[in-house]
Amino acid sequence: VLAVSSGTVPRGRLDAGGTRLRLRALHVMGHSSARIARALGAREMTIRRLTRGDASSVSPQLRDAVTALYDAWWDKRAPERTRAERAAATLARRRAIAGNWCAAAALDDDQLDTPGYRPRSRWRPATGTGVAPDIHPPARHHGKKGA
Repeated sequence: VLAVSSGTVPRGRLDAGGTRLRLRALHVMGHSSARIARALGAREMTIRRLTRGDASSVSPQLRDAVTALYDAWWDKRAPERTRAERAAATLARRRAIAGNWCAAAALDDDQLDTPGYRPRSRWRPATGTGVAPDIHPPARHHGKKGA
């Protein structure tokens, strides 16, 4: 029996476990919280909270956005074109090593969104199949409709 009740996860929100594991797997590949946040059009602090495990639930929209990004980048390294990109990728990998986070290849995709799922594998170096493309979310319009 799963330890999730209607009081555990707020209404309209989902367990954050699968989202956390996806974000951690992206860190193994050198994708920083800042890079992930930019690609999602989200706040970096939100991505950091989820990655650390400080958030127990996530909106369906953010879970779906993280899943789509993970599907695009799971086997791709972060670009290291500049000194800043290299530093960010190194720091993301160091966080993954320190946290003993596993790469995407070690995750069971069928179990990722099951509350309480824990991967059997630990951190191992991952080189991927290439470099991830930059993703820029569509611009958000904050003006009034019809204006």
